Amino acid sequence: MKISKTFGKTFALAALLSATAFAGAEAHVTFLNKEATQDSTILATLQLPHGCDGKATTEVRVKLPEGFVFAKPQPKAGWELEVSKGDYQKSYDNHGDKVKSGAVEIRWKNGNLSDDFYDTFVIQGKVSGVEAGTSLAFPVTQMCGDTVEAWDQVAKEGGDAHGMKSPAPLLKVVAGEDQGHDHDDMAGMDMTSKTGMDMTGKAGMDMTGKTGMDTSGMGAAAPAGETVKAGDLEVSGGFAKAMLPGQPVGGGFFTVKNNGQTDDRLLSVTSPAAGEVQLHEMVTKDNVMRMRQLKDGIAIAAGQTLKLEPGNLHLMFQKVKTPFKQGDTVPVTLTFEKAGKVELVLQVLSAQGK
Repeated sequence: MKISKTFGKTFALAALLSATAFAGAEAHVTFLNKEATQDSTILATLQLPHGCDGKATTEVRVKLPEGFVFAKPQPKAGWELEVSKGDYQKSYDNHGDKVKSGAVEIRWKNGNLSDDFYDTFVIQGKVSGVEAGTSLAFPVTQMCGDTVEAWDQVAKEGGDAHGMKSPAPLLKVVAGEDQGHDHDDMAGMDMTSKTGMDMTGKAGMDMTGKTGMDTSGMGAAAPAGETVKAGDLEVSGGFAKAMLPGQPVGGGFFTVKNNGQTDDRLLSVTSPAAGEVQLHEMVTKDNVMRMRQLKDGIAIAAGQTLKLEPGNLHLMFQKVKTPFKQGDTVPVTLTFEKAGKVELVLQVLSAQGK
């Protein structure tokens, strides 16, 4: 695996522990679930229990081991996200396609996590081609301004990591029965997209009531997938991708055509399906994918068509109340500078966007 060794001293993520554990036993990086079944897609959840000598954490980096493939990090509000890609040591099967490269390093940057609090950092990925009994090490770097802590010590095969000062978090691979499903597309990330990642991806709540959502106020919205007109704008093709259970971040996509002679701008989006909906952009350069929030909105030029699509511009649902399921729908309210508010319903497609 080709990984740039630029980690400073790393960062500590402990896994959801009791208050007693926080008092001392595990003050370093660990996984929430320390075991993973062979050939399964999991949400590898790391927890950061403290800062660096009292300083707030501003950046978290994670190296991904061989055998943990098709990785897709969960975006976090208030943090920028970078994903570096590189070659695997061997090829891996992804729904019949042989994949030889993918994410090898994840970076959450420019955040501000006080030493008084903890937080979790989540990466979806598939454990593939790893023998049962093997422990995969995920070296982690925690940066607090100019102070750096590294959690990257790995015991030799058969050795004991308990005596190490800064052990890398380990994920033990165990044998197990087939779970019956294996989703390789996560909350908003499509590694096969033209930009290398789709940090968008999900949407879907059943407006008939099984999600418990009251849609009585959404009567003006057209049925899912239909075109909605507002002033000079036509909004069509609204959809989202299915999410994994427990995934709190999702995404949405649609197309806007401006038939007028003046520019307009998408200012904000809201939805009862999420605590917050942000406008995001993804750009890939030199095998590094960067995602950022567009706080000033997205312009729709006169006479032009704007597409929000996987791997490019998209909606990012934060704090999703119920994971979006294929076949469900998600209502959103789009606010444009000139056209005003537009009610749109996104249809939830499969994790592959079909």
